[in-house]
Amino acid sequence: MFYRPAEGHGLPHNPFNAIVAPRPIAWVGTRGAMGDNLAPYSFFNAVAYVPPQVMFASTSAKADREDSKDSVAQIRESGVFSVSLVPLGMIEAMNASSAPFAAGVDEFAAAGVAKADCETIDCPRVATSYATLECRLVQVVPLLGAANVLVHGEVTGVHIRDDCLLDGRFLPPERLARLGYKDYAAVRDLFELDRPPGA
Repeated sequence: MFYRPAEGHGLPHNPFNAIVAPRPIAWVGTRGAMGDNLAPYSFFNAVAYVPPQVMFASTSAKADREDSKDSVAQIRESGVFSVSLVPLGMIEAMNASSAPFAAGVDEFAAAGVAKADCETIDCPRVATSYATLECRLVQVVPLLGAANVLVHGEVTGVHIRDDCLLDGRFLPPERLARLGYKDYAAVRDLFELDRPPGA
C-alpha cells in the first residue's frame, strides 16, 4: 500500500501515529490564573542533552481556549510546565485527565491524582510519578495545520523516585508508551547495545 496523506489513506483509521511509535507520554502539569491543569500528550520527546530540552506537540483546540488547549494557554501565560512520566498503575487516571474539561477545572482533582509543587518553577507535578521534568518555556512554534503547535522547554529540575534508581541508573518497573489507535504498551524487555568506536 502507498498513499499520499493529502489525498487520504482509505483505511478505517489513520495509520500515521501508529507507524511513528512507540512514543513516550508527557503528562503535562500547568498552573495559570484559572488554576491547575493536567493533560497527557503523546507527541513528546527529549531533543537535546546540554542544556536538557524537551518538546511536546498539541494538535487540537477547545472552544473555551480559542486556538489551543488549556495546557498551551497556561504555558503561554506562565512560561513554565512540568512533564511527569505515567506509571502503568496510573493509566486510568491519565486517560481520565484527557477528557475535555472546561477551562479552570483541576484535572489533578478530577482524575484523583496526587499533586506536589515543583522546586525550580511555580507549577504542579504528579507526586507519585517515576520521574518529573520541570521546564521553562523556550518557544511555542506554530506547525502546519489548524491548532497544531510545538512547545519547546528547557529542563530546570528533575525529580526521580528513589525506588526507580538502581546502581545509579534510572530503571522504572516499566515505561508506558503510546502506539496509536487505542493501543498502549508497557515496555519491560531491555537490552544493551554498544555504539561503534567514535560514535
